[in-house]
Amino acid sequence: MKYEIKNAVTPLLLLNIVFFILQIFLGRDFTNLFILISEDIFARPWIIITYMFLHGSPYHLLFNMYVLYIFGSLLEQRIGANRFLLIYFLSGIIAAFGSSLFYNASLGASGAIMGILGVLIILMPELRLLFFFVVPMTLRMAAIIMVLIDIFGVFHPSGTANVGHLVGLGSGLLYGLLLKKEKIKFNKKFGAKTNLDSKDVDEYLRSGRI
Repeated sequence: MKYEIKNAVTPLLLLNIVFFILQIFLGRDFTNLFILISEDIFARPWIIITYMFLHGSPYHLLFNMYVLYIFGSLLEQRIGANRFLLIYFLSGIIAAFGSSLFYNASLGASGAIMGILGVLIILMPELRLLFFFVVPMTLRMAAIIMVLIDIFGVFHPSGTANVGHLVGLGSGLLYGLLLKKEKIKFNKKFGAKTNLDSKDVDEYLRSGRI
């Protein structure tokens, strides 16, 4: 049986908080060691991961961690911790390469978190939420607005790595489509069975709950 991590969101939250505390107490030298510097990606490849745990301000950290906790927990329950971690880090890494083409430096978990939102948009497009804590709408509609904001930000730079957001979101959307296809395939196979064995139960736990 494939090993399934029990919880992924909580360790990610803690790591982000610990990194930010270290940024405060160790200063710029610590941040420079782990921030994504575009020209250093191949010389220091670890920065395509470590940049995800750095943040530019308490607000930046709090907003990202709030979104990670709310939507990350929801997605983890839906697809399992292993898949959750895969798309989280994959989106963050792909966003790093995307950002490196447009910005000299980047930091933050936004690219990875946008990947999480991308998967949810495919799997739960009618999920209701309060956009910016005020306006009620579906996740699908909120996604359209977020994309428009980031596209505007690409052409009117404000210090935010909008390209990284868009690349992370795109990664999540593609992975969500793969999961949806897997779910449809599973339903056809599962619906045709008259007897279930232990392998079927394992497959249900991996695919049937998506």
